[in-house]
Amino acid sequence: MAGNTFGHLLRLTTWGESHGPAIGGVVDGVPPLIPLGEADIQPWLDRRRPGQSRFTTQRQEPDRVRILSGTFEGKTTGTPIALQIDNVDARSKDYSDIMDRFRPGHADYTYWVKYGIRDYRGGGRSSARETAMRVAGGAVARKVLDHLVPGGVRIRGALIQVGSLRIDRKRWDWDEVARNPFFAPDAGIVERWSSYLDGVRKAGSSCGAVIEMVAENVPAGLGQPVFDKLDGDIARAMMSITAVKGVEIGAGFGAAELSGETNADEMRMKDGKMTFLGNNAGGVLGGISSGQDIVVRFAVKPTSSILSPRRTVTIDGRDTEIVTKGRHDPCVGIRAVPVGEAMLALVLADHLLRQRAQCGP
Repeated sequence: MAGNTFGHLLRLTTWGESHGPAIGGVVDGVPPLIPLGEADIQPWLDRRRPGQSRFTTQRQEPDRVRILSGTFEGKTTGTPIALQIDNVDARSKDYSDIMDRFRPGHADYTYWVKYGIRDYRGGGRSSARETAMRVAGGAVARKVLDHLVPGGVRIRGALIQVGSLRIDRKRWDWDEVARNPFFAPDAGIVERWSSYLDGVRKAGSSCGAVIEMVAENVPAGLGQPVFDKLDGDIARAMMSITAVKGVEIGAGFGAAELSGETNADEMRMKDGKMTFLGNNAGGVLGGISSGQDIVVRFAVKPTSSILSPRRTVTIDGRDTEIVTKGRHDPCVGIRAVPVGEAMLALVLADHLLRQRAQCGP
């Protein structure tokens, strides 16, 4: 099965299924002599781990990562870094009723029509379970960025919309993100989201979400025009995440409503350095990083696994209905925050290594 490797000089290959014995990945291209241990990866996985609140799937996975290769005496060796996470709480029997039926909104039909076979146990390879290894790979990418960029690159994400309920951007507080189960930067929205999602969950339904990420202290000059633009690779990375249906950078779709005068990020000299007076471009100009903050948003569709009966068809072509049982996120966008951060880290680390290879440190 092709399409399981992401990146050029820094490459992440993932493997495993939702209800298999384990999931894993290989990170290749990491420079040697970077301090790295399991303790550097685990905190990021803990942020994505399921079952931490009533608003996410109650599947209880500890997501303990093991480094199988690529390090010696606490440092990277320059060889492939193999990572593994055991699956300990899969309940395949929850899916026995749908083994011959396609779930609307899922990849069941497309996997079956492409390969002639599908793993109906939680979606197999198409399950969001796969994203745990992206987070692990992203943790390694963060170490690369911290090692090669003076002061490190800070990547943070937040949930800014659940269903139609948006945060108040005037109350944005990054410290608040770690204080609530939604990764919300607005303390005032938490109670409203809680009430709303309780209703969604009790109704057996689901809702979508929007996530915003910001990367600070990104060096200027990253990006490979014309076809490997930095923003193009960022968009591809986000679109590769399960359930993501839209991506925007900087002003994004809002730029269509701006005038040329408003949208252009004017420049001035300050203390002997060139500065920008705005960041509608989201930190990328002509596919190359400008040195400003990278600003990215992506939209996640409602979880397709719901309790409401939906019309579908069987593998042998009969019309029927389906109800998806099991343990599912009423809003999968909540746990997408650390996944988006990880993918952004992988893109930036890859392009940093590509820039150094072509143009030097």
